[in-house]
Amino acid sequence: MRNRLIKAVFLGLAISAHSINAQVQSVDNNKKMEWFRNAKLGIFIHWGIYSVNGISESWSFFNNYINYENYMKQLNGFSASKYQPEQWVGLIKESGAKYAVITTKHHDGIALWNSNAEKAITIPGNASAQKDVLSPFVTSLKNSGLKTGLYFSLPDWSHPYYDINTRTKKRYDLKNDPKRWQQFTNYYQTQLTELSSKYKPDLLWFDGDWEHTSEEWKATQTLGILKQYNPDIIINSRLNHHGDYDTPEQGIPVIAPQNPYWELCYTMNDSWGYQPYDQNYKTPNMIVRTLADVISMGGNLLLDIGPKADGTIPEKQVEILKNLGRWVSKNEKAVYETQRGIPFENYKGKSSLSDSKKSVFLYLEEAKNMTKIYGLGTKPTSAKIIGDSKAVVDVSYNDKNTVSLHFSNVKFDKDVSVVELSFDTPPVFLKDFEKEKQPLSKLMDQKNTRSAIYDIADALHDGDDLFTNSGLTGDGIDMHLGKSAHTNPETLQWISKHTEALLDTEKGLPEGHYPGMSSLSKDKQTVYLFVEGEPTGPIALKGIKNNIARIRIVGEGTLLDHSIYNKLYWSDRPGIIYVDIPKERLDKNMTVIAVLLDKPIELYREKIGAIENNL
Repeated sequence: MRNRLIKAVFLGLAISAHSINAQVQSVDNNKKMEWFRNAKLGIFIHWGIYSVNGISESWSFFNNYINYENYMKQLNGFSASKYQPEQWVGLIKESGAKYAVITTKHHDGIALWNSNAEKAITIPGNASAQKDVLSPFVTSLKNSGLKTGLYFSLPDWSHPYYDINTRTKKRYDLKNDPKRWQQFTNYYQTQLTELSSKYKPDLLWFDGDWEHTSEEWKATQTLGILKQYNPDIIINSRLNHHGDYDTPEQGIPVIAPQNPYWELCYTMNDSWGYQPYDQNYKTPNMIVRTLADVISMGGNLLLDIGPKADGTIPEKQVEILKNLGRWVSKNEKAVYETQRGIPFENYKGKSSLSDSKKSVFLYLEEAKNMTKIYGLGTKPTSAKIIGDSKAVVDVSYNDKNTVSLHFSNVKFDKDVSVVELSFDTPPVFLKDFEKEKQPLSKLMDQKNTRSAIYDIADALHDGDDLFTNSGLTGDGIDMHLGKSAHTNPETLQWISKHTEALLDTEKGLPEGHYPGMSSLSKDKQTVYLFVEGEPTGPIALKGIKNNIARIRIVGEGTLLDHSIYNKLYWSDRPGIIYVDIPKERLDKNMTVIAVLLDKPIELYREKIGAIENNL
């Protein structure tokens, strides 16, 4: 009995110690990650010899698009002759970014610094530049106050000790030559030691871990080496389960990742490194809206640039960075130190919360005169448009916990306008709340046409079919709606015009696919998007697996074109669908867009991770 008691006491002490240790580690980790969580924007830099010919970094020889010998000839053209790292850093800082991540060595194994690791290939020793191009950049970065991130490829397809050379060529099998593999791990860990001791990075951005297991990489040992130089080093998710944060690549997540720390790495066009013939750039407007999307889901955007071989940055990339800087500097308080926003059930749009949670930020991607928040258990004390002191925001709050915001005299931002709602205490967002359900007759009698139409669209999005047995006809002709002396003729006219999207439709798209209200046809093959006001750019749809058959404006027949970005042909991950609506065809109350699909809608809501293929 006594032995059992002693064992129980020791067990209790052990559990208690483990619990305390876990809490301490959690606090330490939260503190370590604080700067990263608050940063919201970083700049990724892919720079290497692949910029000489403007071909895919490393993958072009790995996939046998060019043989290895011809790929390596680019060393002779990598001059960095116009390279001015201080200008790079100045531009990065101007963009509003708080950190930068540069490719110290991609999968081709070419190091930007003067590495003394065995059989290393370097820019100072092997390229026409004949100089260390990494050190001056890191020095400038640190002098500017920005955080330093270093990208490092675990695979090295050039190194004789590495097992893989190209997609079709292996040097050896690990099980047959463990000594040679040990030589490689010594090599890459030596390079990481050089980077850690010389540059003291704040963040290490690994890539390529899919080629081997954590044990084969000796990931635990590698992490130990890094922590010798910086105990608070932040590691991305690509060191086989040893990372601090997730790194979805290219595709903006539809659902926010579960990890509270995550970062979307994203290209401006379709290429990471400089490729002169890739002119498929997103517009500056799209990039600002992407940042707002990422912020609303509580993540960071790591936006990529690809400098040329001479060290200059392409003009279109500069333009995008400068416009980002314009928007971020105007809306700083709605960018940095923000948290994931309001649930979609409460607000059909993009939003975030301040760290104190006493401010709610709404990101408006259109010029409009009103919006609503439902299920808000706390009355806001004030509301304003950030950066527009003359704008008027009227706030009304009813007993159904609904806040209505009406905008007037607003100079809407060309990309995204930000509304700030202030509270005395952190607001409460109710779950399973009941909206005030108004009958169609009451909605038709409302004097404010846009408010009535907003409520109709919202009801349809929620699956509340207002028009069942209402007298509405399929073509909007010969309607027998219950009119009264107070019926608003403008609302009636809008209903008649858009009857296709109102009659016999079902609940709209769930959170993440479209930042607004929508509905689905009964056969689920047509998505109806309710477009408020005047969008600042093309409206965007995410996570639609289907092919698009046709897009048109409901009620007037105009056919619309669309563009798809970030669709990788070997992946089932759908791209982002952008639809431009001519301003002269917008309905002044609410425009409805019909997106006809090739079959009943299929939604992509899976986790987005690293790209392990680049055929």
